[in-house]
Amino acid sequence: MRMSDLVAQTILEMLDSQNGNAEIQRNELATTLGCVPSQINYVITSRFTPEQGYVVESRRGGGGYIRITRIKTDDKTMVMHVVNSIGDSLDKMTAEVMLKNLYREQILDRKTANVMAVALSDRALRNAPQSIRDNLRADIFKNMLISTLS
Repeated sequence: MRMSDLVAQTILEMLDSQNGNAEIQRNELATTLGCVPSQINYVITSRFTPEQGYVVESRRGGGGYIRITRIKTDDKTMVMHVVNSIGDSLDKMTAEVMLKNLYREQILDRKTANVMAVALSDRALRNAPQSIRDNLRADIFKNMLISTLS
Protein backbone atom coordinates (compact mmCIF):
# COMPACT_ATOMS: atom_id res chain seq x y z
CA MET A 1 0.00 0.00 0.00
CA ARG A 2 1.30 3.45 -0.92
CA MET A 3 1.98 5.89 1.89
CA SER A 4 -0.71 8.31 0.68
CA ASP A 5 -3.25 5.46 0.73
CA LEU A 6 -2.18 4.52 4.26
CA VAL A 7 -2.53 8.13 5.45
CA ALA A 8 -5.97 8.42 3.85
CA GLN A 9 -7.08 5.09 5.30
CA THR A 10 -5.91 6.13 8.78
CA ILE A 11 -7.80 9.42 8.57
CA LEU A 12 -10.94 7.65 7.29
CA GLU A 13 -10.75 5.21 10.20
CA MET A 14 -10.47 8.17 12.58
CA LEU A 15 -13.52 9.77 10.97
CA ASP A 16 -15.48 6.52 11.19
CA SER A 17 -14.60 5.95 14.85
CA GLN A 18 -15.33 9.57 15.82
CA ASN A 19 -18.72 10.00 14.15
CA GLY A 20 -17.45 11.90 11.13
CA ASN A 21 -15.13 14.30 12.97
CA ALA A 22 -11.38 13.92 13.38
CA GLU A 23 -8.86 16.24 14.96
CA ILE A 24 -5.35 15.48 13.76
CA GLN A 25 -1.98 16.56 15.08
CA ARG A 26 -0.05 16.54 11.81
CA ASN A 27 3.41 15.89 13.28
CA GLU A 28 2.10 13.21 15.62
CA LEU A 29 0.30 11.36 12.80
CA ALA A 30 3.38 11.63 10.57
CA THR A 31 5.55 10.12 13.31
CA THR A 32 3.05 7.31 13.93
CA LEU A 33 2.88 6.42 10.22
CA GLY A 34 6.57 6.97 9.53
CA CYS A 35 6.20 9.69 6.94
CA VAL A 36 6.94 13.39 6.64
CA PRO A 37 4.31 15.94 7.72
CA SER A 38 4.02 17.26 4.18
CA GLN A 39 2.65 13.84 3.14
CA ILE A 40 -0.22 14.39 5.59
CA ASN A 41 -0.86 17.82 4.03
CA TYR A 42 -0.83 16.34 0.52
CA VAL A 43 -3.38 13.67 1.40
CA ILE A 44 -5.68 16.12 3.16
CA THR A 45 -5.59 18.68 0.34
CA SER A 46 -6.10 16.05 -2.36
CA ARG A 47 -8.53 13.60 -0.75
CA PHE A 48 -10.44 15.51 1.90
CA THR A 49 -11.81 18.42 -0.08
CA PRO A 50 -15.26 20.04 -0.02
CA GLU A 51 -15.89 18.48 -3.43
CA GLN A 52 -15.37 15.08 -1.87
CA GLY A 53 -17.64 15.79 1.08
CA TYR A 54 -15.31 17.17 3.77
CA VAL A 55 -14.72 20.42 5.62
CA VAL A 56 -11.13 20.99 6.74
CA GLU A 57 -10.11 23.55 9.36
CA SER A 58 -6.62 24.11 10.66
CA ARG A 59 -4.94 25.99 13.45
CA ARG A 60 -1.25 26.68 13.27
CA GLY A 61 1.27 26.87 16.05
CA GLY A 62 2.57 24.58 18.78
CA GLY A 63 -0.86 23.29 19.76
CA GLY A 64 -2.10 23.37 16.19
CA TYR A 65 -4.38 20.81 14.69
CA ILE A 66 -6.24 19.90 11.54
CA ARG A 67 -9.93 19.19 12.01
CA ILE A 68 -11.74 17.22 9.32
CA THR A 69 -15.52 16.90 9.30
CA ARG A 70 -17.46 14.64 6.97
CA ILE A 71 -20.42 16.50 5.47
CA LYS A 72 -23.69 14.64 6.00
CA THR A 73 -26.16 14.97 3.15
CA ASP A 74 -28.74 12.82 1.45
CA ASP A 75 -27.63 10.67 -1.48
CA LYS A 76 -29.04 12.85 -4.26
CA THR A 77 -27.47 15.99 -2.82
CA MET A 78 -24.12 14.24 -2.49
CA VAL A 79 -24.24 12.96 -6.08
CA MET A 80 -25.10 16.42 -7.41
CA HIS A 81 -22.35 17.91 -5.25
CA VAL A 82 -19.86 15.51 -6.87
CA VAL A 83 -21.24 16.20 -10.37
CA ASN A 84 -20.90 19.96 -9.85
CA SER A 85 -17.38 19.60 -8.50
CA ILE A 86 -16.06 17.66 -11.50
CA GLY A 87 -15.80 20.56 -13.90
CA ASP A 88 -14.63 20.15 -17.50
CA SER A 89 -11.72 17.82 -16.82
CA LEU A 90 -11.12 14.87 -14.50
CA ASP A 91 -7.95 12.84 -14.08
CA LYS A 92 -8.07 9.10 -13.39
CA MET A 93 -6.82 9.34 -9.81
CA THR A 94 -9.40 11.93 -8.78
CA ALA A 95 -12.17 9.87 -10.38
CA GLU A 96 -11.03 6.83 -8.39
CA VAL A 97 -11.01 8.80 -5.13
CA MET A 98 -14.50 10.13 -5.82
CA LEU A 99 -15.76 6.63 -6.58
CA LYS A 100 -14.21 5.27 -3.37
CA ASN A 101 -15.90 8.06 -1.39
CA LEU A 102 -19.27 7.37 -3.00
CA TYR A 103 -18.89 3.66 -2.29
CA ARG A 104 -17.75 4.22 1.30
CA GLU A 105 -20.75 6.49 1.89
CA GLN A 106 -22.96 3.70 0.44
CA ILE A 107 -24.22 5.92 -2.34
CA LEU A 108 -22.90 3.45 -4.91
CA ASP A 109 -22.74 -0.31 -4.46
CA ARG A 110 -19.50 -2.15 -5.18
CA LYS A 111 -20.60 -3.46 -8.59
CA THR A 112 -21.69 -0.03 -9.82
CA ALA A 113 -18.51 1.63 -8.54
CA ASN A 114 -16.37 -1.04 -10.23
CA VAL A 115 -18.19 -0.68 -13.55
CA MET A 116 -17.76 3.08 -13.41
CA ALA A 117 -14.06 2.73 -12.57
CA VAL A 118 -13.52 0.49 -15.59
CA ALA A 119 -15.43 2.87 -17.87
CA LEU A 120 -13.32 5.81 -16.64
CA SER A 121 -9.98 4.01 -16.88
CA ASP A 122 -7.21 4.99 -19.25
CA ARG A 123 -7.57 1.57 -20.86
CA ALA A 124 -11.22 2.22 -21.73
CA LEU A 125 -10.31 5.66 -23.11
CA ARG A 126 -7.16 4.50 -24.94
CA ASN A 127 -8.59 5.22 -28.41
CA ALA A 128 -9.29 8.83 -27.48
CA PRO A 129 -6.40 11.24 -28.00
CA GLN A 130 -4.49 11.84 -24.76
CA SER A 131 -5.25 15.57 -25.01
CA ILE A 132 -9.01 15.01 -24.51
CA ARG A 133 -9.14 11.96 -22.22
CA ASP A 134 -9.64 13.93 -19.01
CA ASN A 135 -12.41 15.98 -20.64
CA LEU A 136 -14.08 12.82 -21.93
CA ARG A 137 -13.68 11.15 -18.52
CA ALA A 138 -15.39 14.12 -16.83
CA ASP A 139 -18.34 14.03 -19.24
CA ILE A 140 -18.77 10.27 -18.90
CA PHE A 141 -18.54 10.35 -15.11
CA LYS A 142 -21.06 13.18 -14.77
CA ASN A 143 -23.52 11.36 -17.02
CA MET A 144 -23.10 8.08 -15.15
CA LEU A 145 -23.63 9.80 -11.80
CA ILE A 146 -26.72 11.65 -13.01
CA SER A 147 -28.14 8.32 -14.28
CA THR A 148 -27.95 6.94 -10.70
CA LEU A 149 -30.42 9.59 -9.52
CA SER A 150 -33.41 8.09 -11.31
